[in-house]
Amino acid sequence: MGLDKLTEQGLVSYILTYLIIGIPIFIGTLLIDKTISIFKSLGLSSNILTAILTSVLFTLPMFIGGVFFFKFNQKIDLQNLIAGTIVAGFMEELYFRGFLFGQLFRNTNLGFIPSILFGALIFAFGHLYQSQNISELVGIFMITFSGAVFFAWLYAEWNYNLWVPILTHTLMNLSWNLFEIDNSALGDIKANIFRGLTILTAILFTIIYKRNRNEKLTINRQTLMRNKKNGI
Repeated sequence: MGLDKLTEQGLVSYILTYLIIGIPIFIGTLLIDKTISIFKSLGLSSNILTAILTSVLFTLPMFIGGVFFFKFNQKIDLQNLIAGTIVAGFMEELYFRGFLFGQLFRNTNLGFIPSILFGALIFAFGHLYQSQNISELVGIFMITFSGAVFFAWLYAEWNYNLWVPILTHTLMNLSWNLFEIDNSALGDIKANIFRGLTILTAILFTIIYKRNRNEKLTINRQTLMRNKKNGI
């Protein structure tokens, strides 16, 4: 509210809020490993072209579903659209996956599940304001928590290329905003079918892609609870 009054621009204050929150995150990332750049440590120096191609492929089901089963949103506000897609997709993945999950999983002996737990809980709780009743609250929590796990999995499996979850997250949010689907992250049965198909497409393509390159999955039974490659 204070930043809104200061800047008189809701979008600007929204971005500034994220940047202010990010200051200790960037400092923390720098202190964890001073031998590599912050951008590399967070996954921002990876190939963005790969992320563009994969994220477009992954999210096709949601856009196809939007075109054929939902009306185009005639009341799109440009600032809200940018905030809910580009800004949210970038900042949330940077903080929750690049830092909270990534730094734990990549630099400690913690496995995937304990590494994702803290960030996923915060991510899920941060979306509960969208709920109007208990059933919505539970539904939104489960969906956003699952989303946090999904994006963290993508991040790890695409060799910590943070642009993959960033752009996938952004495009998923974009489809949600372009069409009259739902005012919250919950959605109805049709919306969740196409969201589920997007997640399924991403998972299957990633597995097939890595198998064809003779690469092992980063997240497996040996790394679920303990990440032995980072120590004893």
